Order: sequence, then structure tokens, then C-alpha cells
Amino acid sequence: MPRVQKSSPLIKRNRIIAYTFLLPSILGFFCFILFPVIASFLMSFTSWNGFGQIEFVFLDNYIALLSDTNFIISFINSILFTLISVPVTLFLSLLCASLLNRGVRFVKVFRTAIFLPYVTATIAVAAVWQLIFNPTMGPINKALMSFGFTSPPEWLSSPQWALFSVSIVYIWHSIGYYMVLYLAGLQNIPDYLYEAAELDGAGPIRKFFYITIPTLSPIIFFTMVIGVINSFKVFDLIYVLTEGGPGRSTSVLVYDIYNVAFKQYEYGYASAMAYILFLLIMVFSFIQFRGQKKWVNY
Repeated sequence: MPRVQKSSPLIKRNRIIAYTFLLPSILGFFCFILFPVIASFLMSFTSWNGFGQIEFVFLDNYIALLSDTNFIISFINSILFTLISVPVTLFLSLLCASLLNRGVRFVKVFRTAIFLPYVTATIAVAAVWQLIFNPTMGPINKALMSFGFTSPPEWLSSPQWALFSVSIVYIWHSIGYYMVLYLAGLQNIPDYLYEAAELDGAGPIRKFFYITIPTLSPIIFFTMVIGVINSFKVFDLIYVLTEGGPGRSTSVLVYDIYNVAFKQYEYGYASAMAYILFLLIMVFSFIQFRGQKKWVNY
């Protein structure tokens, strides 16, 4: 059978067809991702309100961020939100996946019920949880008062509880996505590994830590990276539930960037904040990728 030459008309025709199909995605990437990223990076060295002339200020925006109290508070809140929400979300997701993987009855019903919040509109989720967290009429505080708590938390209205309350909503909203990933990984673990462990006298706990976790470690690593990135990008829940308040107790970096850019019209300063957020995510991702060499089993 004769070999097709690399320069043959058939190869050229197939390449043209392939690039034609790829062209919309390539154009979309350059127009809506690459160009805005480059433009915002250049804008971070400028001062511009969207109307007048663009003034080049070099590193002034980044230097100003070091003494910006609002930015520092948002920076700390973003890290706290991530440290609260990501470990709890991944733990509960793995727990739900492990329980559903044991062959419980109505597994499809439970799986759908847990996954449903993730595909529900965030605005609707936030509106429902605003009612749930209502300090006087909400079911949580009514239940606490029925058990004898005379002054239950004000949740979203309290600076001490607001960030924790938003984290609860975020965790509840995100569990289903990670549960599906873990469930898919659990169903791909060969049964003979568990059977061999049982022959050696291993119990459920030992099987979980010596078989399930090592075998599932690539998926755990993936969910950790994605979970950290998603938690740093949280905006819609903050916008609907608290608008960064009370005070600035729930103001995170993305919400602060939104305020600076689209309410104060300081686009250069907001771009600098966005790239600080980008560097923060890069640092967390770098730490995770360096650490995964010691515990992820491929």
C-alpha cells in the first residue's frame, strides 16, 4: 500500500479543513481571552477612568496596594474563605461519594439531590439562603431558639459570622460537582485491590487510607487545584448575599476589583489588583504542584 506523502493534496486538504473548524475557537481565544489578558496587564501600569487620557504610572498602582486598607482586608478575606471552604468542601464531597459508592438504595436519587444545587442558578441559591439565614424568621434561628438559644447568631448581618455563613452556602453549592468527580474515580478502582486487602485482614479504615486514598490521589489533587482557584474567584454569592458587608467582613478580592473598576472607574488600579489575585492563585497552584510529587500516586 503506497504511503501518503506529507505534501500530498489530501494532507493539505485535511489540514485546511481542520484549521477551518478550529478557526472560531482560535479567534475566540485571541479576542476574548488573550487580548484582554494582555490589555489588562498593560493597563495595570496606567491610571485611567475610562473617559480621559491614559496616564502611564509604572508601578504606582502596585505600590499603592501595599498600603490600601481595603485591598489588604479583601486579600485576607479571600485567603480565609479559601482555607474554610476548600477543605470542608472536598472532605464532604469525598464522604458523600464514598457513601454512594457502597451501593445504597436509591443511589441515583441521592446523587441527583446532592448534585442539583451545583446546576441551580447562583442567584436563586443566594436568595433562598438569605431567607434561611434570616435572624428572626429564618428556620435555622427558629430551631436554635426552640432549643433554648435566646440570642442566636445574626449570620449574614454579623461581622463575626458573615464570612463563615457565605462559606456554608458556597460549600453546599459546590459539593455536588466534586462528589461526581470522586464517585467516578471510586468506581474505577479495581475490586481485586479490596479483595486482596481483605485476605490480608485489612478493615474498612485501613482499606480507605491504604487503597482508596492513594488510588484516588490524582483526582484529589485535581479537585484541590480547581477548588482553590474557584474559591478565589467567588463573586456572585458575595454580591447577592452581603455585598461585601457588614462593614468589609465579606469583601473578597474579586468583589473589591468589581467595585474599584465599575463603581469607582479606576481601571488601572483594578487591573493591578487583578494581577495580584493572579499571582496569589499562581503561588497556591505552584505549592500544590510541588507538593503533589510526594503524595500523588499515578
